[in-house]
Amino acid sequence: MSLSIKDLLEDKAYGLDLQLLGGEAGLANRLYSSRIQKPGLALTGYTEHLHPDRVQVLGNTEISYLSQIPEEVGSRHIEKLCSYPIACFIVTKGLDPPEFLKKSAQDAGIPLLGTHHQSSTFISLITKFLEESLLPSTHIHGVLVDVLGVGVLLLGKSGIGKSECALDLVIRGHRLVADDVIHIKKKMPAALVGQAGESIQYHMEIRGLGIINVKDLYGVSSIREKKIIDMVLELMEWDASQEYERLGIDEPMKTILGVDLPHLKIPVRPGRNLTSIIEVAARNFLLKGMGYHSAREFHEKLLARLEFRPLGNEVE
Repeated sequence: MSLSIKDLLEDKAYGLDLQLLGGEAGLANRLYSSRIQKPGLALTGYTEHLHPDRVQVLGNTEISYLSQIPEEVGSRHIEKLCSYPIACFIVTKGLDPPEFLKKSAQDAGIPLLGTHHQSSTFISLITKFLEESLLPSTHIHGVLVDVLGVGVLLLGKSGIGKSECALDLVIRGHRLVADDVIHIKKKMPAALVGQAGESIQYHMEIRGLGIINVKDLYGVSSIREKKIIDMVLELMEWDASQEYERLGIDEPMKTILGVDLPHLKIPVRPGRNLTSIIEVAARNFLLKGMGYHSAREFHEKLLARLEFRPLGNEVE
């Protein structure tokens, strides 16, 4: 994942409030890291620990230093600094950078931006912006619902009944997050957050009925904008020749963006109440989180009973 310096300029949601001061030729420069750097000693010519791929933030200390040293010395140091492939410079607090900094940045094609924010405030804002924008992401076809606080991702081939299950869960008081296309981002260190695309948010497609707006029909308590995904339930057509999990001792996983999630395969056939099964799966997930694993406890009790079974009771 990456974004351009132009994306920083165009931000509206995070309030970066950036203006271009020079170096427009470098607006296509790409950022790949959410970390920023204050150049510090690099302004004196010591560039040993310079990270040119990061946003370089110049605050009151840096601009004051450049304004007080002889212009010839400052120009030499800044020219050396600009000989590196710097992503961009950002001057905070609405300060006016020295002319030799503007000229060097312009000649090197390095974007020079300015903001009215204090350095500490701006660093907090841009770090959050970069972290959100550079997170690994993907799209998955399915339905995401919040069941008892558990983020349940419903998968299955088209027409198997994912949306109908989600609608029934909403009617029971649970909450819809996304239907059809789910945008998933990885939150560090190992959490996946799913949400709907802006154009289809709060909407569901019910075959034979069409597009419905869940928020309008059932109120704001029936929807969520985003939710951490805790488990995956895959709806599958019943196949008598296939063996399905009967005990629940084994815990298969599904990997999405490098994160392992509990993965249950639920066979679909007439007469099965899928909504109740999904609710029970969510409750069981919560129970496991508290340290209680029903299937394993049952298995252990059964083995203990077989191990201490009295001898001599066999039927001859």
